[in-house]
Amino acid sequence: MQGRFTSRLHDERVASWLGIALGVSILVSFATGLVSHFMQQPAGWMQWPSRPVNLYRVTQGVHVIGGVATVPLLLAKLWTVYPRLWQWPAVRSVLHAAQRLLVFVLVAAALFQFVTGVLNIAYWYAFRFFFTTAHYWTAYILVGALLIHVSDQWAKARRTVMTRPQDAVGRRGFLLTVAAASGAVALTTAGEAVTPLARLAVLAPRRPGTGPQDVPVNKSAAATGVTATARDPAWRLTVTGRVSREVTLSLADLHALPQHTARLPISCVEGWSVEAAWRGVRLRDVLRLAGVAGDATVRVESLERYGLYRSSEVDPPHWRDPLTLLALGMNGAPLALDHGYPCRLIAPNRPGVMQTKWVHRLVVA
Repeated sequence: MQGRFTSRLHDERVASWLGIALGVSILVSFATGLVSHFMQQPAGWMQWPSRPVNLYRVTQGVHVIGGVATVPLLLAKLWTVYPRLWQWPAVRSVLHAAQRLLVFVLVAAALFQFVTGVLNIAYWYAFRFFFTTAHYWTAYILVGALLIHVSDQWAKARRTVMTRPQDAVGRRGFLLTVAAASGAVALTTAGEAVTPLARLAVLAPRRPGTGPQDVPVNKSAAATGVTATARDPAWRLTVTGRVSREVTLSLADLHALPQHTARLPISCVEGWSVEAAWRGVRLRDVLRLAGVAGDATVRVESLERYGLYRSSEVDPPHWRDPLTLLALGMNGAPLALDHGYPCRLIAPNRPGVMQTKWVHRLVVA
């Protein structure tokens, strides 16, 4: 069976170079993915800083755009090594069986991560499990299998890479083609986060300049069932919980408070981001009206009745930051309904799912 695969591109040198590039890419995706996970679900002792403002925007952009650009690398790597799947005998020893099982886990985890990741950023949930949990735990399986595989194959790969074969032209062309494919995928996706490249972002599900007030939305007011309550003239913002005094503010009351403008990005977990000029009341000013202690944590609640992200926690580093606003307007106009009218949270260095829209209650813990 092995004799059927005659291309010289099915060799250890090509596989080693692709494996090195793929390994680096997976580790970068793992590290940036951990940033996203622990920003959304921090451990009890963790408090993320509010600065630098664009930290999450950069790390999540690298995670998603870099992950998509890795797909050609993964496919090329699998094509290069797949003749080994037809080795006979299939198992030669207990050690060989363990090695083949490890490779199976590595390949399966890699395919799972990249296939479900691409489906997630395309908003096509063809699976019934919760993507975030499955993606997070499978990442550990993938990286664990990768590290064991690297330790097992490193000596061979290093020896192969350091050797200079005489007939390297075909291999070099193949590797350059794979690199060009990855670069093209990155270029046609990066515009979802890099505004000057937006016109090239044909593979991006969201692009700057689209949506109400030139900012995309993932979830509309109609889809969440808040249209009537958000437009109700009786809407009030309430500050309650562990406060010196409860505060209730109408929309007119909020407009009467000192207004501030901040240029901040909306950065979504799917990788897209866009900066906007937000205008509203500083969250810390509203909390001080209620006599909130400086070390308190604040839960920001939406008018949404259901959903995993209908509320978000705001730790002291964020609510004390002067850039954190209860936004009432955006890009020089009143806040659009789909962007959270009458009031939404906008803060630096936070995932978009934690920039709660249609805010109606602040609960101090």
